[in-house]
Amino acid sequence: MKWQRSRDDDPEIGMTPLIDVVFLLLIFFMISTTFKDDSEITIDLPRASTQSHAEQRPPISVTIDAEGHYYVDHRRLVNDAEGTLRKAIEQLLAGERAATDGLTIEADGRTTHESVVRVMDVARQLGIVHIALATRPATP
Repeated sequence: MKWQRSRDDDPEIGMTPLIDVVFLLLIFFMISTTFKDDSEITIDLPRASTQSHAEQRPPISVTIDAEGHYYVDHRRLVNDAEGTLRKAIEQLLAGERAATDGLTIEADGRTTHESVVRVMDVARQLGIVHIALATRPATP
C-alpha cells in the first residue's frame, strides 16, 4: 500500500507545548527570586530636646596650591618638606588648637596626589583622625 502525501498542507506549530514551556519558566523564576530580605536591623533612636553646646574649635586648614606649596592656616611654609609640615601642625596642636576638631585639606585641582597623601599621612601620625577634603559646589 502506497500512501501519497498531499503537498498543499502547511506545517503547523503546536501552541500547547510552547505555552507549557513558558508556564514552567514563569513558575521557575517566581520560585527562585527573592523578593525581600528580612535580615535588616530596625532600631528606634532616642530623642533629645537639647543640643550639645560644647565649644567646637575650627579645624586646622592645610592648603596646597598647584605647584605643591603648603600653607598651614593660610601661612606659607618655609619649604615643602614633610618635617616642616609636621612641625607647623604640631605647633598648632600644642597651642590654642589642642582640642581641634580635625584637619581640612584645600588642594588645588592640579596639585599632585602625592602632596595630598603627604598631608594625610602627617595628620594621621600626629593623631588627627578627622580629615576632610574641601570642595566647591558644582556649577550647573
